[in-house]
Amino acid sequence: MPENLNLVPFVSVEAMMDLVLSIGTERFLRELAGYIEADFHRWESFDKTPRVASHSRDGVIELMPTSDGRLYGFKYVNGHPKNTKSGRQTVTAFGVLSDVDSGYPVLLSEMTILTALRTAATSAVAARHLARSNARCMALIGNGAQSEFQALAFKALLGVDRLRLHDIDPAASRRCRDNLSALGFSIEICGSAEQAVEGADIVTTVTADKQNATILTDNMIGAGMHINAVGGDCPGKTELHRDILLRSDIFVEFPPQTRIEGEIQQLDKDHPVTELWRVIAGSAPGRTRADQITLFDSVGFATEDFSALRYVRDKLSETGRFDTLDLLADPDEPRDLFGMLLRRQALTQQAAAPQ
Repeated sequence: MPENLNLVPFVSVEAMMDLVLSIGTERFLRELAGYIEADFHRWESFDKTPRVASHSRDGVIELMPTSDGRLYGFKYVNGHPKNTKSGRQTVTAFGVLSDVDSGYPVLLSEMTILTALRTAATSAVAARHLARSNARCMALIGNGAQSEFQALAFKALLGVDRLRLHDIDPAASRRCRDNLSALGFSIEICGSAEQAVEGADIVTTVTADKQNATILTDNMIGAGMHINAVGGDCPGKTELHRDILLRSDIFVEFPPQTRIEGEIQQLDKDHPVTELWRVIAGSAPGRTRADQITLFDSVGFATEDFSALRYVRDKLSETGRFDTLDLLADPDEPRDLFGMLLRRQALTQQAAAPQ
């Protein structure tokens, strides 16, 4: 790790890919899930606030901050579903982890890939507490950039090895199948969402359109299913018919945020939900019956990004997969910032002078 105060470890996209591959994707997901679950256990020690969102016609840009009193973290993330039409990602992100005592950043990292990994790991952590213990078949509706990560996380943490894929774009399902074909799954591409959920123990919805949609209707959801609703993450964007919510026991990350952005924006403001951290900590029940319908109304919360940044930082000295950025001014005398500028000017003039 760098010792000079001006240098901050930086994990680029290339370095993140190398980090994941050097660890192994499924091991990375399992270990990351451990960090996420550990931070849910100490939920009450975190500063918590709904993310700060700037909405536009075609998308949203958000800041997601939190702190445990020792470290501070935030993520910058966007969501623009139309981006794929111009060859861009729907979601991009980067994040910072800082030391609270000094305010100095200790890590700057890409988080486009890392967000996909942490979202999938969080889904699987929730399902480990909420799905039936013998769940092995998952319907995956919406086969975009998040889909393979979800599949691998559920395989790594729950042993899911059968996938039923559906997307309104058949090419997306074929790509997802091809990407996962050598990774231990039995995969069927389905012509409709109704077909995909037949026989599934877990249903994951992860669509991108920024609108109220009905990906699942009430008649499609049978007793004992666990629903992992990932796609809804902003006001006016949902995936499930309201009747499904009324039949389900609903689990959320942070109610003040989920009531604005999640599936439960369709319900009364006082509709009962259970916070996931309480289930993980053992202070509230998760699944209590085999025929219970459980719903994880996932919108993503800042503590999960904090956990992901913590995990990556802990891996840096072990793997060396990072660069350093000259990000912070570090004058010889802390109060002489202008003098640092003058000395730089002198060095520049000296270098330009004829020899």
